[in-house]
Amino acid sequence: MGKNSTGKGLAAIYRQEIIQDITLFTSQSAAIFYDKLFTHLDFTLPRAATGRRGFPKEAMVCAFIVMKCEGFSQVTDLADYLDNNRLIAHYCGFNIMEPLPSYWTYDRFLKRLNNEDLKEVMAQQVKKLYDLGVVDASFIGLDSTPVAANTKQNNPKSFATDKFKPENHPKSDPDCALGVHSASNQHNERRYEYYWGYKNHVLVDCISGLPLYELTTPANVVDSTVVEEILAATNSTLPLQECTFLGDKGYDVKAVYDLVKDIYNGEAVIPLNKRNTKNPDKLPAGRLLCSAGLAMHKDGKTFDNGRVRQKFCCPLRSSKSGCCPCGHKNWNNGKNRRGCTKYLTLPSDYRLFIDRESLPFKRTYALRTECERYYSRFKASGQERLWVRNANSAANLNSLAHISALAVALAAVLSGAHSYRSAKLLQRSA
Repeated sequence: MGKNSTGKGLAAIYRQEIIQDITLFTSQSAAIFYDKLFTHLDFTLPRAATGRRGFPKEAMVCAFIVMKCEGFSQVTDLADYLDNNRLIAHYCGFNIMEPLPSYWTYDRFLKRLNNEDLKEVMAQQVKKLYDLGVVDASFIGLDSTPVAANTKQNNPKSFATDKFKPENHPKSDPDCALGVHSASNQHNERRYEYYWGYKNHVLVDCISGLPLYELTTPANVVDSTVVEEILAATNSTLPLQECTFLGDKGYDVKAVYDLVKDIYNGEAVIPLNKRNTKNPDKLPAGRLLCSAGLAMHKDGKTFDNGRVRQKFCCPLRSSKSGCCPCGHKNWNNGKNRRGCTKYLTLPSDYRLFIDRESLPFKRTYALRTECERYYSRFKASGQERLWVRNANSAANLNSLAHISALAVALAAVLSGAHSYRSAKLLQRSA
């Protein structure tokens, strides 16, 4: 046996002795939890063609999973935690005989990592859970949550004037955008707050309460515009045919209903958004009332920009001796078609005919509360406000938070634990 072989053998023995020693200084429940978590987490990430190898990408991802499971909002807390818990760093895949990653190493990793690689890891996790019968797409809910950028404008203690004007874009994060979100959960109040940052859109299985797909966008992106992309990406991992899609009023758009119905042969369960739905006064039979309060006559239909509009005319238009009771300005205009005219846009989508007061609708829509519960767990992982300052890092942090939730679920299911929704509950049972 050569000197090199002997040296490697002694190093391995020495390393094992160190691991046994540091085990005494690590919480046993935490050690068992992360051992179980990473044992069932199997993935690989693409390697760079050239350049210094550095820390393993898989170990870096596992470190961020630890960060999310522990609920750390700052990467400095993660670095300190792994320095003080070398056994957990060992479970992540780091060589604990050498220095662990610094703050700047974690920061560079997030900037350079391709988010599509993390999406592939998440897709593999979802596929495993689907094969195990834990998740499916029978009832899916889509929602978004604000993710505040790391800028001084978002600091509530900042009294800078016009900090939420579009022209005052934060210099610290050029990728973020100005967004608005509801600041109240009460239905009878309308309170909104502006912020600079991003949105994280998540498609959730409303039965298991686990994420199926996620997407990070600037904060100014309208929720309904990303539905097609999210459903298409999810459908490549697990079938969405005949699904029931649940969303809030922000998704009450004809295109969303048509997409779910025509492409996936599913059903959309969405509350009616009453904005821009006010029509002129009309009788129960659907006839409009003129300015004088008389029932108007139908006078054909018009078609423009994909809309169908019913035209109504003055009921006295054909009268030879009649006179307009209110003296409408168009009554004596010298034309054959005298008097006022009005138009009523006719519904061309089935969303307006859904009985949203029915018990089946209310019971089905109640399943959407799983989206709210999942977002509560998502925010508890430290994702409500970012410490990074660019779009790719923000997207990667969001993806890692969802990957950690799925990793906990996989570990719980494969180890026979009772709960798969909470890292803390799984750790307590370890």
